[in-house]
Amino acid sequence: MAMTAAVTQRRVGWGKYLYKNRWLYLMSVPGLAFLILFKYIPIYGVVMAFQDFKFKTGVFGSPFNHFKHFVTLFSSDRFYRVLTNSITLSSMRLVASFPVPVLLALLLNEIHARWFKRCSQTLMYLPHFISWVVLSGIVVNFLSMNDGLVNDLIQALGGKKVNFLGSSAWFRAMIIGTNIWKEAGWGTVIYLASLASINPEYYEAATVDGANRFQKIRYVTIPGVSGTIVIMLVLAVGGLMNNGFEQIYLFQNDLNISVSDIFETYTYNIGVVGGQYSYSTAVGLFKNMVGAILIFTSNTLAKRLGGATLY
Repeated sequence: MAMTAAVTQRRVGWGKYLYKNRWLYLMSVPGLAFLILFKYIPIYGVVMAFQDFKFKTGVFGSPFNHFKHFVTLFSSDRFYRVLTNSITLSSMRLVASFPVPVLLALLLNEIHARWFKRCSQTLMYLPHFISWVVLSGIVVNFLSMNDGLVNDLIQALGGKKVNFLGSSAWFRAMIIGTNIWKEAGWGTVIYLASLASINPEYYEAATVDGANRFQKIRYVTIPGVSGTIVIMLVLAVGGLMNNGFEQIYLFQNDLNISVSDIFETYTYNIGVVGGQYSYSTAVGLFKNMVGAILIFTSNTLAKRLGGATLY
């Protein structure tokens, strides 16, 4: 009887909690619906990686071939080129791009003139709302060998024009640079929100102790956002295999294909263009499994080091 009463009381308490926060849960419905429809329900399609998929019979009627596509995948020379390109580009992007939003947030936090701070934030956020199609057109016009501003400037300074768009040596630098230009300003939003949560009394205490501006940043600001930095780093490491399809595809051409052929473009070419749906599913499953291992590993390391973690 006592156990039944405790369960009933717990249910009543849970019901009151749901009713009290009903509007918050109601607002979460569209997001949950999106996740269920476009993230969870399509998971059944992973079965295609172990089948010879046929449109006529569908997923549930196509014959299984066990690990045939994975054997083909790991015996393909192109796969290892794609794997190398993906890891190299994503690692370079992580090292070059990850610190930029943190540095921008720290700099913006030190600006006391509100009008200048707001104008700077707006200018930095703006590229995020420009699509890669438009932004790639801007970059192409800037880097063109014929009448591009950059090459005209190089020539005016006595140098030779550089084929940025058709050079495998410049492809990764161009991708990383345009990614920083587009997303670094938007990435500062999270860190600025974290900086706003730091208790102002810490800065007042540091001032009383005679700390200068750089010492306040080192001993108050950075420790205050360290948890956010670690969590964002764990997520970034988990997405190490993702380089983004649209950006790479728009800058990819036959002259830089040796370094621009990554998992996203590879699966698009063999799946959508080539019609090898089962094989492309196997490639995508391998990439996602590696990503899952990376995010669990990085989170475990962060936990052992005593930092903030995802769970």
